[in-house]
Parts: sequence; C-alpha cells; structure tokens
Amino acid sequence: FNDFVTCAMDQIVNQAAKIRYMFGGKPKLPLVIRMPCGAGMNAGPQHSQSLEAWFTHIPGLKVVMPSTVYDVKGLLKAAIRDDNPVIFIENKILYSLKGDVPDGDYIIPLGVGDVKREGKDVTVVATSQMVHKALKAAQVLSAEKIEAEVIDPRTLTPLDKNLIINSVKKTGRLVIAHEAVKFCGFGAEIAAVVSEEAFRFLKAPVKRVAAPFAPIPFSKPLEQFYLPKDTDIVQAVKDVMAN
Repeated sequence: FNDFVTCAMDQIVNQAAKIRYMFGGKPKLPLVIRMPCGAGMNAGPQHSQSLEAWFTHIPGLKVVMPSTVYDVKGLLKAAIRDDNPVIFIENKILYSLKGDVPDGDYIIPLGVGDVKREGKDVTVVATSQMVHKALKAAQVLSAEKIEAEVIDPRTLTPLDKNLIINSVKKTGRLVIAHEAVKFCGFGAEIAAVVSEEAFRFLKAPVKRVAAPFAPIPFSKPLEQFYLPKDTDIVQAVKDVMAN
C-alpha cells in the first residue's frame, strides 16, 4: 500500500531522489518502487489513499500511474530500464482489469501521454482509475452531442505538457479528474500549467473532479459517497460547457 511508504520516505526522498544530482549525474540508480493505491475496497483511511502528489513534488523522482494493462507492461519495462528512481503507482481496483497485451517486447517512453478518446468540445485529463470513469462519462456526454477528448498522462513526472496544452487549444475547455484529494492534488498542477501556457484559449474556468479534503471512510456507503464518480465528470463538463 502506498499509505505505508511513509516508513521509507527518508530513503526515497532524501537519498534515492538526490544521489544522481549530488554526484554530478555519474552514478545510475535504476530503482522501481511499485505501490498499490486507491479506495473502493473498504480498507479504511490507512489503506486507501492516493498519494502521487507527494512524489511529483520531489525533483529526481519519476512518477508513473498507468490505467490499462497494455500501458502497465510498456511503462513498467521503460521504468525498469530507466537510470533514475521511478515511483510506479497502481490503483488496486485495476488489478482485476483485463485486456490485450502483446507477447513481444515493447516499451512506452516515460513522459508520453495518450489520447484515450478524441473529442472537440472539452478536454478531460484523468489519471489511473479515473480514466475509465472519464471514458464512461464521455459516452454519456456523446449522447447529448458533447464530444469529450480524454487524455491519460500515464506519467505524471515527467508530464506530457504539450499533449494537454494542444488538446485545450483545440477544445477550449478543461476538466481534470483524479481520485486523490482535490486540495493540492496533482490536478492543480495541470490546471496551473494550462493557465500559464494556454490561458487565452480557455472559454471557461478549469474544473477539477476529485475527492473531498477528508480521510477515506471505512463504511462502504460513505466510501462510495466520498469517491469521485463518472457522474461528477459529466456534471463538471456540463458546467464548463455552460460558460
């Protein structure tokens, strides 16, 4: 569980993340740390968090959050072959996901996002499990003549800024969805990047869909109420379309 990474934060943040910098880039540190994250399994507040924003704030670490089985294989191979420490975060709910995975060797370069669905009216940037909720929301919106473009960054650090910015330039609207707490979540960084580099293309304020600023409940009904849903994405898109 990524919740218990706190027991190793000094080794990761103060040592692994800084070794290459401190020694002029001479040493290599091909370290991959895999950790499951996310709620939805009634595991309580100490086993259900999504803490990716902690690591994206640390120079020297690369942070990966795959959403499909195809991406997992390609990204994990790229992470293993990288000379830098990589935090590889996997949502527990996605462990039961099935899909086509080629037998051959392939990699997905770190720092390259993916357009999971093309659209012209609004850009939805979603991470990990929220990608699937975004795609479900996009189907609902399509029936109402709103075509959402769904982007999966796949790698949070380094971030494929150009992919997101170019999409926003096309659609003029942006909704960001992640399971982590909204306050100071990674979605805020995406919103800031777009505001700094593509503000004049925005037709409406950026909207974020994320968890509230509270511990994750153990109670199943409360946990489901707590988690961001595809219906929340639908409403956020309608809000930005109304502007």
